[in-house]
Amino acid sequence: MCLACHNLTPDRRKFLARTAASLTIAGVFGVPHVFAAGATTSVTADEALEKLKIGNQKYVSTPQICTADLSAQREQIAKAQAPWAAILTCADSRVPPELLFGALGLGELFVARNAGNTADTATMGTLEYGVEHLGVPLVVVMGHERCGAVQAACDVVTKHIKLPGSIGPMVDAIVPAARAVYGKPGDFVDNTVRENAKRTAAKIATKSPIVSHFIKDNKAKVLAARYDLDEGRVEFLT
Repeated sequence: MCLACHNLTPDRRKFLARTAASLTIAGVFGVPHVFAAGATTSVTADEALEKLKIGNQKYVSTPQICTADLSAQREQIAKAQAPWAAILTCADSRVPPELLFGALGLGELFVARNAGNTADTATMGTLEYGVEHLGVPLVVVMGHERCGAVQAACDVVTKHIKLPGSIGPMVDAIVPAARAVYGKPGDFVDNTVRENAKRTAAKIATKSPIVSHFIKDNKAKVLAARYDLDEGRVEFLT
């Protein structure tokens, strides 16, 4: 026995033994449970989607009533979180998910943001953590009208521009969506916004072994959406 293990308290040794056994069972049966689960939401994916739709309608029709008692909320959730939806959206300053879904309070949405709402390794891991550890039942990938990152991807396709620094590789992730809709009827950029959101949602749903496992067990859903900057409305895409 190693000295470090020998010096552990009995309770600590029992804890490690149970943890090792749990990990072994998970590996044998292919259950991608890699975090110790705490309390999670009881909201289903369909209920979460309805809450988002109602919140967005409130934001569009009566934004003046979208207020939140952040002080009380902060005190309530300081020790733990149980968000009922995860939102992957653009870093654009005009697209704050908590506000446009009805001024939701602290601890309700698990949000990941980057320019162009793509699912790189860090973002994928973030969403996997939300689904597996926090029990989030619904993941929404939300693009938006006149997205600058998407416009850049469209310019790569049509003008063959070269982008500086890390912006180039970031936009490269959107280029396949732009190529897929190039020449199709409608606005090229907006078509790409929709296609990019759909492709990213499909990637999360199929390429993540964790998320796909929860989808297979009817414990999670992944949807694509588009936010209209002018009207404030969120359209869920099929």
